[in-house]
Amino acid sequence: MTDPAPLPHETPQPYGTPLPYGTPETPRLAVRGEARIEVDPEIARITVTTSARGTDRNTALTDLTHRNNQALTLIKSYGEAVERLETGTFSITPQLTEKGRHERIRAYHGRVTLTATLNDFTALGELTTRLGDLDLTHVNGPWWSLRPDSPAHRTARTHAVREAVQRAREYAEALGARLDALVELADLGAETPAPAPAMRSYGGFAGPPPEPGGAPPALDLEPQRQTVHAHVNARFTMTRPAL
Repeated sequence: MTDPAPLPHETPQPYGTPLPYGTPETPRLAVRGEARIEVDPEIARITVTTSARGTDRNTALTDLTHRNNQALTLIKSYGEAVERLETGTFSITPQLTEKGRHERIRAYHGRVTLTATLNDFTALGELTTRLGDLDLTHVNGPWWSLRPDSPAHRTARTHAVREAVQRAREYAEALGARLDALVELADLGAETPAPAPAMRSYGGFAGPPPEPGGAPPALDLEPQRQTVHAHVNARFTMTRPAL
């Protein structure tokens, strides 16, 4: 089936043609509203990598399992402060000898990565220090962020819409007119920049156990403020300007 031919008084509009600019009696006004707010982070994420090495596969796996369980038990002991705990990657890799005619395995390297998301930043500092004190345990983070359903996103979008209306009203008043109706509101999205690491990695090492009462002090972490952006395009009609 083909599209019907346009009526004699109609002019075909190609796809993607911009909207008309209105009429002298009802001019159209297009503006952009923007908002940028800064808020405190709601959650922080850290990655914990435990490693093990052994001359045979079973030894490496046994040591790796033990250290991974230590890290899991420690993280879970913080209860509701930990919103999410996930196992990321696991690997067991043979290391070959560098010389000789025949390939020989001289050791096995094992690694497990955990990702923990916390909402209590005081507990985060203590947990990070205690994890870093474990044998062959490497801690990365924290990465600060907002939850996907954070009220901050709605606040930014609301501010962007209000800013668009205010800007349009000022343009209309500058022409001796007033806003008449909203024609279109296009949401270009409210987005949070990718969280950036706010501290350096802290690696545990295989050393002598700490003296009684000599546990390392908790890290004093300063949460990184999050910036939320929102942008909207708005089109209005306004009354006839008094030119």
